[in-house]
Amino acid sequence: MAESTAKSRSESTDYVKLISAEDHEFLVERSVAMKSATINAMLTGSFQESSGVVRFPEISTHILEKVINYLHYNVKYSGSKNPIPQFPIEREIAWDLMMAANFLDC
Repeated sequence: MAESTAKSRSESTDYVKLISAEDHEFLVERSVAMKSATINAMLTGSFQESSGVVRFPEISTHILEKVINYLHYNVKYSGSKNPIPQFPIEREIAWDLMMAANFLDC
């Protein structure tokens, strides 16, 4: 029983929950989320978010999902010696995505 409790604590710290303006919850690997300097500061500082749950009341679900996709892209191609494909960004969301990326410092 103690082993399963320790395992669930370990698993819960491997992931963080990012919540969009519409209350959509994304479960993201902590190492991926930490690629954002803002999220990194929130999770490692003495903020309420250090518990592993981060709310973004100004970032829509669609934009937060795209940011998370970019963070995964960043992890996947970081240090790659092969040509890196362009990250796809739809024109309709470019401005909102740029504002979110600027805020999240990613």
